[in-house]
Amino acid sequence: MSLSAMAPLVLCTGPAFALSEIQREELPAPNQPPAGEDASQPEMTVPMPDPVEAPPATGSEPASPEDGQAPEQVEPAKPDDGKTENPRPEAAQPLPEVHYDLQSLPEPVRRMHSLLVEACKSGDIEKLRPLIGTGETATQLSLTEIDGDAIAFLKGLSGDSEGQEILAIMEEVLNAGYVHLDAGTPQDLYVWPYFFAMPLDKLDARQRVELFKIVTAGDYDDMKQFGAYIFYRLGITPQGHWAFFVAGD
Repeated sequence: MSLSAMAPLVLCTGPAFALSEIQREELPAPNQPPAGEDASQPEMTVPMPDPVEAPPATGSEPASPEDGQAPEQVEPAKPDDGKTENPRPEAAQPLPEVHYDLQSLPEPVRRMHSLLVEACKSGDIEKLRPLIGTGETATQLSLTEIDGDAIAFLKGLSGDSEGQEILAIMEEVLNAGYVHLDAGTPQDLYVWPYFFAMPLDKLDARQRVELFKIVTAGDYDDMKQFGAYIFYRLGITPQGHWAFFVAGD
């Protein structure tokens, strides 16, 4: 069954919702290790998509003149005659490089990816438990804090009682291409699917087919209005730590 036919899910316990109903959430404060202890993983926050911003206003209302004073006269702009310097427009940001070759991943990342796919294929959501971990370095499963057991939370996201729909979504996410973000920085991450880092209006026909394996065409239209892919994405650190599996903006 193609995942494009599945109704997308909002990151909260309870029944599934359409992607358009996913509420915006604030990121929780980054976890800090206890005093005197070193965290086993680098500090990590979930990268967030950038919504399309409205274009800046082309003009502004003139200030009201003070009593008894004539409004200040503004000299009209002169056409460029080649003698004055104009600010150079910023170059367009290059599109991120999309990768498909899992063998090019660092070994710890490749191993975690393999373990996650194996757990998804098993149909037993409990197999994710040892990969999620506990405490300060536990995998982030929501943009806000969750109450209770992590596996129970994932089951609550799924349209079925056993969590197999959410496993199917995770497997499709991991089968997509990936991007390497912020290489060489403390935020260094490998993120699936690559759509998260791509402007949706730059996707070609082949890439849209790949996208529709994860979301519906209706979800795609909703995300275009927001300006970014905001469905499920998964991140793994270069050290092989499963950092997050979240949806929303």
